[in-house]
Amino acid sequence: MEKQNLILAFESSCDETSVAVVADGQTILSNVIATQINSHKRFGGVVPEVASRHHIEQITICIEDALKEANVTYDDLDAVAVTYGPGLVGALLVGVNAAKTVAYAHHLPLIPVDHMAGHIYAARFVKPFEFPLMALLVSGGHTELVYMQADGQFEIIGETRDDAAGEAYDKIGRVLGVPYPAGKVIDEMAHQGQDTFNFPRAMIDEDNYDFSFSGLKSAFINTVHHADQIGETLDKNDLAASFQASVVDVLTAKTMRVLAQYPVKQLVLAGGVAANHGLRERLQTELPTKFPATELLLAPLKLCGDNGAMIGAAGYVQYQHHQFGDATLNADPSLEFDWMPNMVH
Repeated sequence: MEKQNLILAFESSCDETSVAVVADGQTILSNVIATQINSHKRFGGVVPEVASRHHIEQITICIEDALKEANVTYDDLDAVAVTYGPGLVGALLVGVNAAKTVAYAHHLPLIPVDHMAGHIYAARFVKPFEFPLMALLVSGGHTELVYMQADGQFEIIGETRDDAAGEAYDKIGRVLGVPYPAGKVIDEMAHQGQDTFNFPRAMIDEDNYDFSFSGLKSAFINTVHHADQIGETLDKNDLAASFQASVVDVLTAKTMRVLAQYPVKQLVLAGGVAANHGLRERLQTELPTKFPATELLLAPLKLCGDNGAMIGAAGYVQYQHHQFGDATLNADPSLEFDWMPNMVH
C-alpha cells in the first residue's frame, strides 16, 4: 500500500481554533475544533481581542488532541497547512505562528491556505471535484460565486457589494433577540413561518452576478421598528421566513443565471451559511430541473463552519504542486482570491 501524505492543518481565522490531520486531502483522521461561541454570545458578535486570547489558550491543546486522535506523531507528517487569510489579524497570527513553529521544528514544508479556498474544499470530502465547477460560497463575511477550471484556480464571477448573507443573518438576529450566531435559529424559525412581508430581492434582476444584502437588512429593521412605534406585534417566525425567502431567492436566482453562462459539471455549496436548510432544499429542487447535467455537491453540515479539515483538503492541492511558504509568511486579513499567491516555487 502506498504511503499516505499526512497534513497537519490549522484554522484560526475567526472564533474557532481548529487543528486537523488529513490524509491525501480526502480522509479526515482527526478534526479538533474548540469553539468560542459562548465567550462572544454576550457581546452579540465576535470580539477580536477576546478571540485572539482564546486561540492562544487553545492551540497547543488542539495540536496534541489532533495528533492523538489521528494516532500519529510529528514524524509521520508530510506537511503543515495553515489559514493565513482572510480573517481577524490577531486570530490568524496565532495559527500562522503555531504552524510556522511546527514546520520549522520538524523540518516540514509550510502551506499557506486561503480560508475561502478551504470552505470550497470542504465539499471535497463528499467526492472528488470534476472541472469546471462553480462554487456558491456563502459565509459570515463573504458571498461569492467562484468559477474553477482546475484544482486551485479561482475566478470570482460575482460577489457581495456590502453585507454578506451571514452578516445580515447575525444583524437581524439581534433585532429578533436571537443569540449569536443567529443563522441556525433563524433557519429553524423560517421553517415555522410564512413569507408574508415580501422584503426586497436586491439586484435579483440586474445583469450581473453580484449580491447586496444591506437593503434587505434595513427593510427588515425598519419594519420591526415601525411596528414597535405603533405598538403592533409582528410574528417573529413570519419575519424570519420573509427574510430567509429573500436571501434564498437572490442566491438561487443569481446561481442559476451564472450556470447558464458558465456550463459546469458540479455546483459546490460551501461556507457557514451553506448549512442553511432553506438554501440547501432550494438548490436541491431547482438545480436538477434547470441544469440536470450539473451535479450538486453540498459541503457536509459539520464542515460548513470553520475547521482545520477543510484547510488540509485545500492545502493538499498546493502540496502536490509544491507551492510552499517560508519563514516570512504573515497573516493577510484582507486576502483576496488569487491563483496560488505568495508561493515560493
